[in-house]
Amino acid sequence: MSKYTTGEIAKLCGVTVRTVQYYDTRNILVPSELSEGGRRLYSEEDLKRMKIICFLRDLDLPINTIGQLLAEEHPEIVIDLLLEQQEKTLREEINQCRSKLEKLEQLQREIKTVEHFSVESIGDIAYMMENKNKLRKIRATMLIVGIPLEIIEWVTLIYAITTGVWWPFALGMTVLVAGSIWMVLYYYRNVCYICPQCHTVFRPGFSEMFWANHTPTTRKLTCTSCGHKGFCVEVYGGEGK
Repeated sequence: MSKYTTGEIAKLCGVTVRTVQYYDTRNILVPSELSEGGRRLYSEEDLKRMKIICFLRDLDLPINTIGQLLAEEHPEIVIDLLLEQQEKTLREEINQCRSKLEKLEQLQREIKTVEHFSVESIGDIAYMMENKNKLRKIRATMLIVGIPLEIIEWVTLIYAITTGVWWPFALGMTVLVAGSIWMVLYYYRNVCYICPQCHTVFRPGFSEMFWANHTPTTRKLTCTSCGHKGFCVEVYGGEGK
């Protein structure tokens, strides 16, 4: 069976010789035997114990706590639980880092699309990024409602043309109009716009928004704060905005 000196076990565990000696004085890692010259000698089991101690120290457990833990009859049960918790913590940290990296990459992409970059532009981009998923849900909801309405329109129209019975089409058009009104109002209540001039987030009047020229992500509006008229970036506004 292999025997390790203080220096060897310190090197294998990535600690200093003084650390190994300190654990001995605290009765946390007592060498299995001493050589004829009085040198500490550690066994394979001692090496495993030392690695466990190092792991627990990495978890910021105090020396006294480690000593008490290793003195338990079945310390492996608690250590296994600590390992599970450490794994969970590390996975959460990894997910957080991935999320931050995605935001960083997205911010870099958004910055490249800004014609006149400024400090205020970062605030606008951050607001857009933060609310992008919410805005996507709004559009998805409208799509979910809109597709059935479109189907109702075409099915009742084809039925009317082929059978000469027009009342289902009239009923379908009533449903279509009611659904369309709901979608427009729902959209209006849940979106706002960022003015490119003063960077204010505002909600325009319903009529102006409804008739304004627009792209998939902007509308030509008049800012309620500074009066600037131009294409403003669409963001999530929420019912209470």
